[in-house]
Amino acid sequence: MTHTDIQSGRAGAGFKPRHFGDVMEERPAVGFFEVHAENYMGAGGPPHAQLERLRCDYPLSVHGVGLSIGGAGALDRAHLMRLKGVVDRYQPALVSEHLAWSTHRSGYLNDLLAVPYTVETLETVSAHIDEVQTVLGQQLLLENPSTYVTFKDSTWDEVDFIAELQRRSGCALLLDVNNAYVSAVNHGWNARDYIDRFPLCHVREIHLAGHAQATDEAGETFLIDAHDRAVGDDVMALFRRVLAGTGPVPTLIEWDNDVPEWPVMMGEIEKISRALRAPFDESEICHVA
Repeated sequence: MTHTDIQSGRAGAGFKPRHFGDVMEERPAVGFFEVHAENYMGAGGPPHAQLERLRCDYPLSVHGVGLSIGGAGALDRAHLMRLKGVVDRYQPALVSEHLAWSTHRSGYLNDLLAVPYTVETLETVSAHIDEVQTVLGQQLLLENPSTYVTFKDSTWDEVDFIAELQRRSGCALLLDVNNAYVSAVNHGWNARDYIDRFPLCHVREIHLAGHAQATDEAGETFLIDAHDRAVGDDVMALFRRVLAGTGPVPTLIEWDNDVPEWPVMMGEIEKISRALRAPFDESEICHVA
């Protein structure tokens, strides 16, 4: 038996192989697990054996990090077909990618880089999303980025750009609340205004994570989407603001660096689950017709 429906009120987590033994022994109350697609593009081995076992008890979400959907050139068709192979094999409840680029010609950059918000980018990314959804045969969730630079030639602001992408392509959205907060602080935006203007009706998944503070060469402080600690109070407050507009939607914590032992991770999952189960004003929740 495999599970494809994610229960509301139970938060999820990014799956880490080091936690597999604890999860199998405890069968904890986790809503779902998310995996990076690129880690499962091989034919077999221990990663697939673990994931096959995991999906017997938990729904899965597949999160791509290498498709370079924001790139100016054509999508890597071979990579897209490998992604399709993962999706076909595991039948995840959700499939997502980043609004970012990571390829140039034949090279691959191990980073998720910002895109300029222009009409040209809008047309390119919309076409890429359409290609991905056609190949996968299902709706793609697009994630808002964490950014550290802006472009002089941008003619759209980020929220309006994402909303227009959604309208043109018919994709759904993955709202990374930590990314929104990091970008807001870095660029002097109002994070609450960002959330209030975001097209929450189309959000099908939420990411939460911890961020770090750093200082640049000019002595200016900025935030990094570090994924190396618990979710901060400021991000949790913003998350509750999101939930006031969406109601409970599948939400997970990303903790990819300095990964803690399972009890610490489970504590974070329970914290997020409590927020998901908090009372909501039905009159304020956004519903899609």
